[in-house]
Amino acid sequence: MSTPKKTARRLERNPRLRTLAKAGYAATGVVHVMLGGIVLAVAFGADGDADQSGAFQALAASPAGLVALWAVALALLALALWHAVAAFAGAGEKSSWSRRLSEAGQAVAFAALGTIAISVAVGGRSDGDASVKQTSSGVLSIPGGPFILGAVGVGVLVAGIAFGVIGVRRGFRKELSVPVGTMGTLVVTLGVVGYVAKGVSLATVGVLLGVAAVRVDPQEAGGLDGAVRSLLALPAGPVIAIAVGGGLIAYGLFCLFRARYARL
Repeated sequence: MSTPKKTARRLERNPRLRTLAKAGYAATGVVHVMLGGIVLAVAFGADGDADQSGAFQALAASPAGLVALWAVALALLALALWHAVAAFAGAGEKSSWSRRLSEAGQAVAFAALGTIAISVAVGGRSDGDASVKQTSSGVLSIPGGPFILGAVGVGVLVAGIAFGVIGVRRGFRKELSVPVGTMGTLVVTLGVVGYVAKGVSLATVGVLLGVAAVRVDPQEAGGLDGAVRSLLALPAGPVIAIAVGGGLIAYGLFCLFRARYARL
Protein backbone atom coordinates (compact mmCIF):
# COMPACT_ATOMS: atom_id res chain seq x y z
CA MET A 1 0.00 0.00 0.00
CA SER A 2 1.40 3.40 -0.97
CA THR A 3 2.39 5.96 1.63
CA PRO A 4 -0.24 8.51 0.46
CA LYS A 5 -2.93 5.86 0.82
CA LYS A 6 -1.68 4.99 4.31
CA THR A 7 -1.85 8.67 5.20
CA ALA A 8 -5.44 8.85 3.92
CA ARG A 9 -6.35 5.79 5.99
CA ARG A 10 -4.83 7.36 9.11
CA LEU A 11 -6.70 10.59 8.49
CA GLU A 12 -9.94 8.65 7.97
CA ARG A 13 -9.51 7.12 11.44
CA ASN A 14 -8.43 10.39 13.07
CA PRO A 15 -10.96 11.24 15.83
CA ARG A 16 -10.42 14.99 15.44
CA LEU A 17 -11.20 14.90 11.74
CA ARG A 18 -14.27 12.75 12.46
CA THR A 19 -15.43 15.33 15.00
CA LEU A 20 -14.92 18.13 12.47
CA ALA A 21 -16.80 16.11 9.85
CA LYS A 22 -19.75 15.75 12.21
CA ALA A 23 -19.59 19.50 12.78
CA GLY A 24 -19.83 19.82 9.00
CA TYR A 25 -23.07 17.82 8.97
CA ALA A 26 -24.41 20.13 11.69
CA ALA A 27 -23.40 23.16 9.62
CA THR A 28 -25.16 21.66 6.60
CA GLY A 29 -28.24 21.27 8.77
CA VAL A 30 -28.18 24.91 9.83
CA VAL A 31 -27.81 26.06 6.22
CA HIS A 32 -30.72 23.93 5.00
CA VAL A 33 -33.03 24.96 7.85
CA MET A 34 -32.40 28.61 6.97
CA LEU A 35 -32.67 27.86 3.25
CA GLY A 36 -35.99 26.10 3.75
CA GLY A 37 -37.25 29.09 5.73
CA ILE A 38 -36.31 31.44 2.88
CA VAL A 39 -38.04 29.20 0.32
CA LEU A 40 -41.19 29.25 2.46
CA ALA A 41 -41.03 33.03 2.75
CA VAL A 42 -40.62 33.41 -1.03
CA ALA A 43 -43.50 30.98 -1.59
CA PHE A 44 -45.69 33.27 0.52
CA GLY A 45 -44.67 36.31 -1.51
CA ALA A 46 -41.65 37.70 0.34
CA ASP A 47 -38.45 38.87 -1.35
CA GLY A 48 -35.20 37.01 -0.89
CA ASP A 49 -32.56 34.86 -2.55
CA ALA A 50 -33.81 31.31 -2.15
CA ASP A 51 -30.39 29.72 -2.45
CA GLN A 52 -27.36 28.92 -0.30
CA SER A 53 -25.86 32.40 -0.62
CA GLY A 54 -29.15 33.86 0.62
CA ALA A 55 -29.03 31.53 3.62
CA PHE A 56 -25.44 32.58 4.37
CA GLN A 57 -26.36 36.25 4.11
CA ALA A 58 -29.27 35.70 6.51
CA LEU A 59 -26.94 33.93 8.93
CA ALA A 60 -24.40 36.76 8.71
CA ALA A 61 -27.15 39.27 9.54
CA SER A 62 -28.11 37.46 12.76
CA PRO A 63 -26.63 38.24 16.21
CA ALA A 64 -23.01 37.06 16.28
CA GLY A 65 -23.70 36.05 12.70
CA LEU A 66 -20.21 36.66 11.33
CA VAL A 67 -18.64 34.36 13.91
CA ALA A 68 -21.30 31.73 13.21
CA LEU A 69 -20.77 32.06 9.46
CA TRP A 70 -17.03 31.51 9.76
CA ALA A 71 -17.67 28.48 11.97
CA VAL A 72 -20.10 27.08 9.38
CA ALA A 73 -17.63 27.72 6.54
CA LEU A 74 -14.76 25.95 8.30
CA ALA A 75 -16.98 23.03 9.30
CA LEU A 76 -18.14 22.62 5.68
CA LEU A 77 -14.55 22.63 4.45
CA ALA A 78 -13.66 20.04 7.09
CA LEU A 79 -16.51 17.85 5.86
CA ALA A 80 -15.25 18.29 2.28
CA LEU A 81 -11.81 17.12 3.45
CA TRP A 82 -13.38 14.10 5.14
CA HIS A 83 -15.16 13.02 1.96
CA ALA A 84 -12.01 13.59 -0.11
CA VAL A 85 -10.00 11.43 2.29
CA ALA A 86 -12.71 8.75 2.19
CA ALA A 87 -12.62 8.74 -1.63
CA PHE A 88 -8.83 8.49 -1.73
CA ALA A 89 -8.56 5.92 1.04
CA GLY A 90 -10.83 3.56 -0.90
CA ALA A 91 -8.80 3.71 -4.11
CA GLY A 92 -7.71 0.28 -5.25
CA GLU A 93 -9.96 -1.55 -2.81
CA LYS A 94 -13.00 -3.71 -3.45
CA SER A 95 -15.40 -0.86 -2.71
CA SER A 96 -17.25 0.17 -5.86
CA TRP A 97 -16.24 3.01 -8.13
CA SER A 98 -19.70 4.51 -7.67
CA ARG A 99 -19.05 4.79 -3.93
CA ARG A 100 -15.72 6.53 -4.45
CA LEU A 101 -17.19 8.85 -7.09
CA SER A 102 -19.98 9.70 -4.65
CA GLU A 103 -17.43 10.58 -1.97
CA ALA A 104 -15.46 12.72 -4.42
CA GLY A 105 -18.62 14.46 -5.60
CA GLN A 106 -19.63 15.26 -2.05
CA ALA A 107 -16.15 16.61 -1.36
CA VAL A 108 -16.48 19.02 -4.29
CA ALA A 109 -20.02 20.04 -3.27
CA PHE A 110 -19.13 20.78 0.36
CA ALA A 111 -15.93 22.58 -0.66
CA ALA A 112 -17.97 24.80 -3.00
CA LEU A 113 -20.51 25.48 -0.26
CA GLY A 114 -17.76 26.36 2.20
CA THR A 115 -16.18 28.68 -0.36
CA ILE A 116 -19.49 30.51 -0.88
CA ALA A 117 -19.78 30.91 2.89
CA ILE A 118 -16.29 32.40 3.09
CA SER A 119 -17.09 34.76 0.21
CA VAL A 120 -20.13 36.07 2.11
CA ALA A 121 -18.14 36.25 5.36
CA VAL A 122 -15.51 38.54 3.80
CA GLY A 123 -18.17 40.87 2.49
CA GLY A 124 -18.89 39.54 -0.97
CA ARG A 125 -22.42 39.18 -2.28
CA SER A 126 -22.85 35.97 -4.20
CA ASP A 127 -25.83 35.78 -6.53
CA GLY A 128 -26.30 32.10 -7.21
CA ASP A 129 -28.62 32.52 -10.18
CA ALA A 130 -26.43 35.17 -11.80
CA SER A 131 -23.38 32.94 -11.35
CA VAL A 132 -25.14 29.99 -12.97
CA LYS A 133 -26.27 32.14 -15.91
CA GLN A 134 -22.77 33.58 -16.33
CA THR A 135 -21.15 30.14 -16.22
CA SER A 136 -23.75 28.75 -18.62
CA SER A 137 -23.06 31.61 -21.02
CA GLY A 138 -19.36 30.79 -20.98
CA VAL A 139 -20.03 27.10 -21.60
CA LEU A 140 -22.45 27.80 -24.45
CA SER A 141 -19.89 30.03 -26.17
CA ILE A 142 -17.35 27.23 -26.66
CA PRO A 143 -17.50 24.51 -29.36
CA GLY A 144 -19.90 21.80 -28.26
CA GLY A 145 -21.05 24.02 -25.40
CA PRO A 146 -24.76 23.13 -25.64
CA PHE A 147 -23.89 19.43 -25.39
CA ILE A 148 -21.63 20.05 -22.39
CA LEU A 149 -24.24 22.15 -20.60
CA GLY A 150 -26.90 19.58 -21.46
CA ALA A 151 -24.72 16.82 -19.99
CA VAL A 152 -24.30 18.84 -16.80
CA GLY A 153 -28.04 19.34 -16.66
CA VAL A 154 -28.62 15.62 -17.05
CA GLY A 155 -26.07 14.96 -14.32
CA VAL A 156 -27.82 17.33 -11.91
CA LEU A 157 -31.20 15.83 -12.85
CA VAL A 158 -29.87 12.32 -12.17
CA ALA A 159 -28.46 13.51 -8.84
CA GLY A 160 -31.88 14.87 -7.93
CA ILE A 161 -33.55 11.59 -8.86
CA ALA A 162 -30.91 9.74 -6.82
CA PHE A 163 -31.70 11.88 -3.77
CA GLY A 164 -35.38 11.07 -4.18
CA VAL A 165 -34.71 7.35 -4.54
CA ILE A 166 -32.46 7.34 -1.47
CA GLY A 167 -35.24 9.05 0.46
CA VAL A 168 -38.02 6.73 -0.67
CA ARG A 169 -35.90 3.61 -0.12
CA ARG A 170 -34.45 4.95 3.14
CA GLY A 171 -30.99 4.31 1.78
CA PHE A 172 -29.53 6.88 4.16
CA ARG A 173 -30.05 4.49 7.06
CA LYS A 174 -26.81 2.66 6.27
CA GLU A 175 -24.90 5.88 6.94
CA LEU A 176 -26.38 6.20 10.43
CA SER A 177 -26.60 4.38 13.72
CA VAL A 178 -30.36 4.91 13.84
CA PRO A 179 -31.63 5.02 17.43
CA VAL A 180 -34.53 2.81 18.45
CA GLY A 181 -38.02 3.94 19.37
CA THR A 182 -39.63 7.30 18.74
CA MET A 183 -36.35 9.08 18.10
CA GLY A 184 -35.42 6.62 15.38
CA THR A 185 -38.80 7.03 13.73
CA LEU A 186 -38.38 10.81 13.79
CA VAL A 187 -34.91 10.66 12.26
CA VAL A 188 -36.02 8.31 9.47
CA THR A 189 -39.13 10.40 8.70
CA LEU A 190 -37.07 13.58 8.46
CA GLY A 191 -34.64 11.77 6.20
CA VAL A 192 -37.34 10.53 3.84
CA VAL A 193 -39.05 13.93 3.55
CA GLY A 194 -35.76 15.82 3.37
CA TYR A 195 -34.12 13.67 0.71
CA VAL A 196 -37.20 13.78 -1.52
CA ALA A 197 -37.44 17.59 -1.21
CA LYS A 198 -33.73 17.97 -1.91
CA GLY A 199 -34.19 15.71 -4.93
CA VAL A 200 -37.04 17.82 -6.30
CA SER A 201 -34.98 21.02 -6.00
CA LEU A 202 -31.92 19.48 -7.69
CA ALA A 203 -34.02 17.90 -10.46
CA THR A 204 -35.61 21.28 -11.21
CA VAL A 205 -32.16 22.90 -11.49
CA GLY A 206 -31.16 20.11 -13.88
CA VAL A 207 -34.22 20.73 -16.04
CA LEU A 208 -33.44 24.47 -16.20
CA LEU A 209 -29.88 23.72 -17.37
CA GLY A 210 -31.25 21.30 -19.95
CA VAL A 211 -33.68 23.90 -21.30
CA ALA A 212 -30.85 26.45 -21.50
CA ALA A 213 -28.77 23.93 -23.47
CA VAL A 214 -31.57 23.07 -25.91
CA ARG A 215 -32.49 26.71 -26.51
CA VAL A 216 -28.83 27.84 -26.39
CA ASP A 217 -29.95 30.60 -24.04
CA PRO A 218 -28.07 31.06 -20.74
CA GLN A 219 -30.94 33.16 -19.38
CA GLU A 220 -32.99 29.96 -19.19
CA ALA A 221 -30.48 28.47 -16.72
CA GLY A 222 -30.76 28.97 -13.00
CA GLY A 223 -29.69 27.78 -9.61
CA LEU A 224 -31.88 26.91 -6.66
CA ASP A 225 -33.45 30.36 -6.57
CA GLY A 226 -34.37 30.02 -10.24
CA ALA A 227 -35.74 26.55 -9.55
CA VAL A 228 -38.01 27.90 -6.82
CA ARG A 229 -39.23 30.72 -9.10
CA SER A 230 -39.92 28.15 -11.83
CA LEU A 231 -41.92 26.00 -9.43
CA LEU A 232 -43.94 29.04 -8.36
CA ALA A 233 -44.87 29.64 -12.01
CA LEU A 234 -46.51 26.21 -12.28
CA PRO A 235 -50.17 25.46 -11.55
CA ALA A 236 -50.32 24.82 -7.80
CA GLY A 237 -46.73 26.11 -7.78
CA PRO A 238 -46.95 27.84 -4.38
CA VAL A 239 -48.13 24.58 -2.81
CA ILE A 240 -45.19 22.72 -4.37
CA ALA A 241 -42.75 25.42 -3.27
CA ILE A 242 -44.13 25.32 0.27
CA ALA A 243 -43.70 21.55 0.29
CA VAL A 244 -40.11 21.90 -0.95
CA GLY A 245 -39.34 24.59 1.64
CA GLY A 246 -40.75 22.46 4.43
CA GLY A 247 -38.84 19.47 3.06
CA LEU A 248 -35.55 21.39 3.05
CA ILE A 249 -36.14 22.27 6.70
CA ALA A 250 -36.74 18.56 7.35
CA TYR A 251 -33.48 17.78 5.53
CA GLY A 252 -31.67 20.34 7.67
CA LEU A 253 -33.03 18.80 10.87
CA PHE A 254 -32.04 15.36 9.57
CA CYS A 255 -28.48 16.62 9.02
CA LEU A 256 -28.41 17.88 12.61
CA PHE A 257 -29.34 14.39 13.77
CA ARG A 258 -26.81 12.95 11.33
CA ALA A 259 -24.11 14.93 13.12
CA ARG A 260 -25.02 12.92 16.20
CA TYR A 261 -25.63 9.48 14.69
CA ALA A 262 -23.38 9.38 11.59
CA ARG A 263 -21.25 6.30 11.02
CA LEU A 264 -17.78 7.61 10.26
